[in-house]
Amino acid sequence: MEDAELLEAVARQDQSAMATLFDKYSRLVYSIALRVLREPDLAEDVMQEVLLQVWRQPGGFVSQRGSLGAWLAVVARNRSIDVIRRRSHLTPLDELVVPEPRNLQRAVEENHLMDQVRVAVETLPAEQQEPLHMAYFEGLTHTEISERTDTPLGTVKTRIRTALIAVRRALEA
Repeated sequence: MEDAELLEAVARQDQSAMATLFDKYSRLVYSIALRVLREPDLAEDVMQEVLLQVWRQPGGFVSQRGSLGAWLAVVARNRSIDVIRRRSHLTPLDELVVPEPRNLQRAVEENHLMDQVRVAVETLPAEQQEPLHMAYFEGLTHTEISERTDTPLGTVKTRIRTALIAVRRALEA
């Protein structure tokens, strides 16, 4: 279901649409709030507030201004900054350090892409996941993977290539 359809369903108080929207964007909103606040409990509160705002006022988002994900990211960041300001009423604003990503929309898109990659990798057979993980997350060479797993070098290369092709196809779908 597209974001516009989700929001229309949320406007009709469709709880399943809200659950879908929550599943789709809660991690994004939480991660931005956590990056600003650096406190998981506060970040969770901000995530709930932002998504509750969508439930109560789904018309607050204007699709002509950009994507729903980017809008939620900006709302989460702004709400997090408000929390910092409320909590630090004794600290002058000049002394507050608030991290500001250079390009928030790009960060949102990268988070979304990473989620898609994770899902695609998780659907791979274990024989492809293991060498792919070793190569890209542990930094091992094909030869090192071959030695560690006692698998022929050609087989390791084939499994990694096959896994990468499958991930690429999943991302294009």
